[in-house]
Amino acid sequence: MRIALAGAGAFGEKHLDGLKNIDGVTVTSLIGRELDATKKVAEKYGIGHATTELDETLSRDDVDAVILCTPTQMHAAQAIACMNAGKHVEVEIPLADSWADAQAVLDKQRETGLVCMVGHTRRFNPSHQYVHNRIKAGEFNVQQMDVQTYFFRRRNINAKGEPRSWTDHLLWHHAAHTVDLFAYQAGKIVAAHAMQGPIHPELGIAMDMSIQLKSETGAICTLSLSFNNDGPLGTFFRYIGDTETYVARYDDLMNGKEEPIDVSAVDVSMNGIELQDRAFVAAIRDGTEPNSSVAQVFDCYRVLGELEKQLS
Repeated sequence: MRIALAGAGAFGEKHLDGLKNIDGVTVTSLIGRELDATKKVAEKYGIGHATTELDETLSRDDVDAVILCTPTQMHAAQAIACMNAGKHVEVEIPLADSWADAQAVLDKQRETGLVCMVGHTRRFNPSHQYVHNRIKAGEFNVQQMDVQTYFFRRRNINAKGEPRSWTDHLLWHHAAHTVDLFAYQAGKIVAAHAMQGPIHPELGIAMDMSIQLKSETGAICTLSLSFNNDGPLGTFFRYIGDTETYVARYDDLMNGKEEPIDVSAVDVSMNGIELQDRAFVAAIRDGTEPNSSVAQVFDCYRVLGELEKQLS
């Protein structure tokens, strides 16, 4: 399996670290915004081709599939370009920043029949997999999810604290994780409401947001998001159910009393990003639909589109 990766930044390197652990996978091309910086990352990971142009990579015959870790605003158009070139594609979350663009990507996937997967990593984190397995077994039902997504980004920086060339978004990026996960664990979302705080004068985005969701099963979700939080960073999930309470922090899981739960045997790795990439590679090899295919996560973007209308 010969894979190209577009977006040689902080999250791109997380994928490169995961891909190293998958048998038979070679990264043959790396695309980045600045050539010198991209060449440095390519050298670090032993990648033979580096460029700033996605089209250059798509024209190569040593590329079977592409992973897009590029700015949100590029995702939909680049995913379509990959499929037009006959390449399977994994798009980092979010699929798009509009309902219409998400529809266009799904239409292209159906037209081409290629694997198009979206990086909804929460479906793959061992912590959330553990909860999902208990739900499927009929041993646990979500009554409420309480989720906090907190960052400190009063300047336009990435996960490494470096200047970013694009502006992140609480709704279309960070809320997408929870909106999809809630539906995955509790059923189709039938009601959604949102409020946002003041717009940042320079970044032009809301720095604080609150979202409420209800699923077809009657379960509810309260999601608080902030770029203003000067404290513990990341996303923390509390599952309140009919039999247990769980607290999930990325790949780690605890019960309601903060006692650790061993999830090391849930999957072949404890790294959610690696598991996501393994699913992508396996779907291509086996000709199957991966978990978090564009079709499976599509309804998330319907909900985000409805919430955006409330905020405008």
